[in-house]
Amino acid sequence: SGTLTFPSDFMLVAAMNPCPCGYLGSGDKCHCTVNEIAKYQSKISGPLLDRIDLMVEMPAVGYEDLQSTASGESSTEIKKRVVKAHEIQLQRYKKEGIFFNAQLNAAQVEKYCVLGEAEQKLLKAAFSSMDLSARAYHKILKVARTAADLDGSEEITVRHLAEVLQYRSLDRKYMI
Repeated sequence: SGTLTFPSDFMLVAAMNPCPCGYLGSGDKCHCTVNEIAKYQSKISGPLLDRIDLMVEMPAVGYEDLQSTASGESSTEIKKRVVKAHEIQLQRYKKEGIFFNAQLNAAQVEKYCVLGEAEQKLLKAAFSSMDLSARAYHKILKVARTAADLDGSEEITVRHLAEVLQYRSLDRKYMI
């Protein structure tokens, strides 16, 4: 139909400070009290955080970092990997009526995001230690499937899962 429905077909890009001054976790720069931080963070609910697939902490960038000539993967190389991952997903889901890993329902997650024994063990430990919800569990598996696709891997490996789990650490790291 071409129309977007909320919330499943909606992409949200958000930036959030972990405290009122925005410097929590940045050495001695933050002078917020525990009560101020708790009050500030209480405005963000766990169910809202569960709806965000990736949460990445971005530390302050220093002058030396801006002047660095070190380079990583080029935008062109990244684009090639993303296009290839998209082609993999289109092929995988051509009979499912979906186009992306993000569109997987619970039954499809079980079918397409199968974990080996080591991966199950890692996810079980993370689920327990990070106090993750069922919604977060499914999101982790979908994003891990995407990490594997970007890597050109048929299987979701411990490395893919560990990468994705670090993207979920922020929803528990600063929340008091």
